[in-house]
Amino acid sequence: MSQHYLENTMPSLTATRVEMQVRASVGLAEADDEKLARALIAKDPNAATVAWERFAPLVRRILRRALGPGQNAEDLVQEVFLRLFLKVHELREPKALGGFIISITTLTVRSELRRRRARSWLGLSPDAAALDLRVVHPDPAGRQALKRFYELLDRFNTRDRMAFVLRYIEGMSLIEVSDALGVSVSTAKRSLLHVRRRLADHVQRDPLLADYMTGPLKGTDIE
Repeated sequence: MSQHYLENTMPSLTATRVEMQVRASVGLAEADDEKLARALIAKDPNAATVAWERFAPLVRRILRRALGPGQNAEDLVQEVFLRLFLKVHELREPKALGGFIISITTLTVRSELRRRRARSWLGLSPDAAALDLRVVHPDPAGRQALKRFYELLDRFNTRDRMAFVLRYIEGMSLIEVSDALGVSVSTAKRSLLHVRRRLADHVQRDPLLADYMTGPLKGTDIE
């Protein structure tokens, strides 16, 4: 085989390989969660990118809503996906990939809250990121209400906190919340009732919060 033949053939082979990878990536991007999960388990080189593009916005949103606007979520988003890639082989039902990722996100929130408490005990925790609060809510009263709201959430354990965030801020169904937390529906209900009652008590004593927090605390139905 001549050198001239190799030089002329290699570019076309390389181009063909790239085209195949692009087609494979596009096909996976259009696949359902079950097929994507199986590709992740099989260590398909395109699966990680597709999983990131599909689920990173959801993970980022949950982290910010669970931890508050003062939290830089990007490092934690990467932590969630690192855990996903390491643990995806433990997924028993590939079609439940989305719930599996939310569960990992919940565990990451729990770890971050523990780190936050440790930093606070050591005097290393900065104030609640006033700059981020200004970006999230330009209204001074709104910023103060938001700050107080997350100070209240800090009083709850991780399960109760995440139950409230997933149900009333993220808008998930009760079954989705229970799946994400790895608990029964009845346990998820108890967590939600506990949070709502305690928040309602605090809101009643705080006119500023009362102006901003109404919907999730009204009534007794949590379905």
